Amino acid sequence: EVQLVETGGGLVQPGGSLTLSCAASGFLIDRQDMAWVRQAPGKEFKYVSAIDVDGRRTYADSVRGRFTVSRDRANNTMTLQMDNLKTEDTGVYVCGTPKVLFRLILSSHTGPGDFTAFGQGTQVTVSS
Repeated sequence: EVQLVETGGGLVQPGGSLTLSCAASGFLIDRQDMAWVRQAPGKEFKYVSAIDVDGRRTYADSVRGRFTVSRDRANNTMTLQMDNLKTEDTGVYVCGTPKVLFRLILSSHTGPGDFTAFGQGTQVTVSS
């Protein structure tokens, strides 16, 4: 059974850091394009970052230079290191395996239907 489980969310002050993890089971993460998306309160899901099967990393403009995506083959886990967090980074962060990565990156919004596997998410709240 394919499963994705996110951990690492929490409450942090502006300027702080958090590390999110996405543990995969039922498949190998380096055989799939993987992505992070987030949903701000009352808004649709939006693309955040991705790492493709060749290890290439991409980021939304809003997080580039502050977030770093990586994967750990030994633990079959994808990680999102988030630094210099801002209040607008608040939301539910979800990891998934996009059906078509380039469409996800170019999209203005997304949702579970654009993924072959989609986690339950972890809450990130950036507030003073």
